[in-house]
Amino acid sequence: MDKTLLTVLLPTYNCSQYIRKTLDSIKWADEIIVIDSFSDDDTIQVAKDYGAKVFQHKYINSAKQKNWALQHCTHSWVFQIDSDEQLESGVEQIIRKAINDANEDIYCFKMPRKNHVLGKWVKYGGLYPDWEYRLFRKEHGKWWDREVHSRIIVSGKIKELKTPLLHFGMPNISKQISNLDRYTRYEADELQKKHIQFSFIKWILGPLFIFFKRYIFLQGFRDGWRGFFLAVYASFYIFVSHTKLLEIKILKIDRSPE
Repeated sequence: MDKTLLTVLLPTYNCSQYIRKTLDSIKWADEIIVIDSFSDDDTIQVAKDYGAKVFQHKYINSAKQKNWALQHCTHSWVFQIDSDEQLESGVEQIIRKAINDANEDIYCFKMPRKNHVLGKWVKYGGLYPDWEYRLFRKEHGKWWDREVHSRIIVSGKIKELKTPLLHFGMPNISKQISNLDRYTRYEADELQKKHIQFSFIKWILGPLFIFFKRYIFLQGFRDGWRGFFLAVYASFYIFVSHTKLLEIKILKIDRSPE
């Protein structure tokens, strides 16, 4: 087996409207594996048009979905990309050189991510460089089993790639509000799994701390109104997550995943 060949792993769900740009940026890969959560739009057909191998699997959480998909990745190196992300043109040479030059004790590469919010890259508020662990040796990496915002766990050395990953996860307010409800449910479930008790102090002071941290200390104000919006959003995320924990812990409301 050629140990320099690369599989790109792409999780999908109902993203046919924008997945073409993602696929265009990775079409040079030796193999594209799409793990789909039973989309009911044209996502699967679009992926197949680009030569991707498509597998469907019931979604439990992001980590479990991607860990399950690893068995279908046939090459030694795996690069994981989301459907709302893209690679810059010319990155193929950088990634292939990194793989070819990697010593045996190098198990993973991390890269900075540029987060675009409502059409513009935001540089402050803790959102850059936003290091992401995405390129790794398949036999030495897996995703930390967490309900939301999971990262790859590797047992060896990690190096940096300077080329950025482009993230377009907030194209409009409506999508972000929809994501807020879903992600805060996962976050509350994660807090429950860790046996973290609901706290009025965290409920009240946590959001305030996050706002001032993002907007003042991490200079989110330098991103203009987008920076203010993101600081408010981050603080509200904490508030809603702990409110949903209150549902679970005190009101005994069933918060099992749908």
